[in-house]
Amino acid sequence: MKIGILALQGAFEEHAKVLENLGVVSVEIRNLDDFQQRQSDLSGLILPGGESTTMGKLLRDQQMLVPIREAILSGLPVWYLRRLDFAG
Repeated sequence: MKIGILALQGAFEEHAKVLENLGVVSVEIRNLDDFQQRQSDLSGLILPGGESTTMGKLLRDQQMLVPIREAILSGLPVWYLRRLDFAG
């Protein structure tokens, strides 16, 4: 299993640490090339919390919004978090 973590903003490093502790391989998705090169290997995608307006702008600026939306609509499992507290 390999999970992509959208690494534009939010707690993507913390998500990677949790997945590693669970024995799950993760890859950071930082741009459209990353997504396109790794999409076929992904079992799912995590969209870490962050400010949603900023996330939308970054996805549009990186030309990632439509490809990610299409992948999700085609069945790519996704986990979207608005906020997750890793303390404790």
